[in-house]
Order: sequence, then C-alpha cells, then structure tokens
Amino acid sequence: MTDYNKTFKKLGAVQKGHFVLTSGNHSDTYVQCARILENPKVTAKLSKELIKPWISQGIDVVVGPALGGIVLSYELARPLKAKAMYLERVDGKLALRRGFTVSADSKIIVAEDVITTGGSVKEVIDVLAQRGAQVLGIISLVDRRPEKSDQIFGIRYNSVIQVNPPIYQPADCPLCKKGIPTEKPGSRGLK
Repeated sequence: MTDYNKTFKKLGAVQKGHFVLTSGNHSDTYVQCARILENPKVTAKLSKELIKPWISQGIDVVVGPALGGIVLSYELARPLKAKAMYLERVDGKLALRRGFTVSADSKIIVAEDVITTGGSVKEVIDVLAQRGAQVLGIISLVDRRPEKSDQIFGIRYNSVIQVNPPIYQPADCPLCKKGIPTEKPGSRGLK
C-alpha cells in the first residue's frame, strides 16, 4: 500500500499535544480522521485501496460504529455494491437502530476510523454475532495497536497507516506530570 503518512500530516489529521484516548490512556499524538473524511476525494481514494482485497468476496454489508465508522463504511460499501450501516450507542452500548437489520447469512466487513484497543470493533462484532452474521474482515484508516498483525480477534484486518506513539496510563503520564492540559477530541469526549 502507498505511504499515506504524508497525506495524513498534510491534511492536519496527525496532531500533537496531550490527549485522553477513548481507552482512558494518554498520548502525545492523536490522529483526527475527521480531517481525512472531510475530503471526499481523499476518502474515496483511500477506501478504494482498502477494499481491493474484498471486491470478489461477496460482501453484503459494511458496518461501522458511530461516529468513526459512518462515513468510512459508506465509502467502502460503494465499490462492493453492498449496504452501509452503523451502530449507535444506546444506554452506553452499541446497537443497530434506524431499521438496520442483518441476516444470519450476511457477509460483513466492520469499518472504523482508528483502532487502538479494538474495543468498539469488538462491540460491533458481538452485536452482529448475536444475529448470526459472519464478519469476514475489519478495516480501519489508522492502526494504533502496539502489536501489529494482519488479524484482530482472529479476523482478517487491514488499514491505511500505522502509528505507534507512546501511550501512557494516566498515573504514569509524563505530560500530566509536566502539568500540560489534556484534550479529549474523540466522539466520546463530548460527554
């Protein structure tokens, strides 16, 4: 895959500071994928590259967690001629809403903007498994996992870029010790 690190930096997606991640851990680097997804041409180009291995796999649905997976799942579904859906949080848990349904024989790809621990992706997989659907792949724009592999939860995985900035437990964070104020830019930072 082409090196897209320059594109992410040029569009302002790679940010430096003191960030609280969705996991609660801290980092000096945050990748704001909204800066990529706001550009339809770039998003379409990245999505076409990401979806290449899946074109002939008979994918029925691309599903993402809200908010990070909404635009990406739509863009990935287009070349597949598949449905695009997303799950939303209801009482703190991801759920299919708005009339979205998947059948037990559905072949699915899960799409997410950034994967660090994979917690949201695991929630999506669990919801789909309750309906008997088969998740064949996981796709993200950014892979922040400390240990790189081509699988997550035993499922095939691919991403556009990999970043591996330091991640700190809040009690051990050197940025906190320096008194640098935190930011929580993710979708769960709105609460």
